[in-house]
Amino acid sequence: MVKIKWHRSDSIGSTNSYLRELNGGDPGFDFEVAVADFQTAGRGQQGNKWESQAGKNLLFSILAHPTNIKASEQFLISEAIALAVLDSVTQVVEPGLAGDFSVKWPNDIYWKDYKIAGILIENTLQGNLILDSVVGVGLNVNQELFLSDAPNPMSLKNITGQDFDRNRLLEDIVNRFIGYMEMVSDADTASDVDVSSDLGKESVERLYHSRLYRREGWYRFRDAAGCFEARIEGVRTNGLLLLETRSGEQRAYEFKQVQFILPEKE
Repeated sequence: MVKIKWHRSDSIGSTNSYLRELNGGDPGFDFEVAVADFQTAGRGQQGNKWESQAGKNLLFSILAHPTNIKASEQFLISEAIALAVLDSVTQVVEPGLAGDFSVKWPNDIYWKDYKIAGILIENTLQGNLILDSVVGVGLNVNQELFLSDAPNPMSLKNITGQDFDRNRLLEDIVNRFIGYMEMVSDADTASDVDVSSDLGKESVERLYHSRLYRREGWYRFRDAAGCFEARIEGVRTNGLLLLETRSGEQRAYEFKQVQFILPEKE
């Protein structure tokens, strides 16, 4: 049975920072979860700030100890948490709304062209393997008004007009994440070839690819050289986004090297 240790707080600097300061956490537990009603120093990717009204959304981080995930495969953890959040939000809305949720590479959760969740992952390496992973999630749940200059925030309440039980959502996301991590991990790290683990990794990668934002069709992107049109070819195991331009050129991008050009706000 999986053992989870919970850390709950009304207010905290950052749930990611809190778990990182535990230096590996409690060895008696498989996972640890820090959750807060408000973060005074909440962070997104590459230092971006995350806006959240106190007591309205989900702000939490999970400390995991992956097994048999190489440093070169660490994007699997990003895929696992993105799929867990995506599965949970699609289960709590009406079926007619669920199909509009997707994962915007690398791991933002979108509804149509609006961002509903952001994810920040910080890994600790030991040799060529992942030793610990702190997975932070900010999910907009019951907040209705967003005041920051973020271009496209959205909440579950904005989408449905309903309030949601944050604790039930949290528990569901954590359990789904654990399930996905079991698919991509295996305790027998001494084995050079583990068929079941490899198949699990491939399944998670396929699921992630199938639920990508703008996975079909031609769209506008921007890189250091300017704007261009391309279509998504896929995502490599190491997390690089693969694009094909109108001229047939194949391009691979790391995060922040390329931007999706989003529709203007009405």
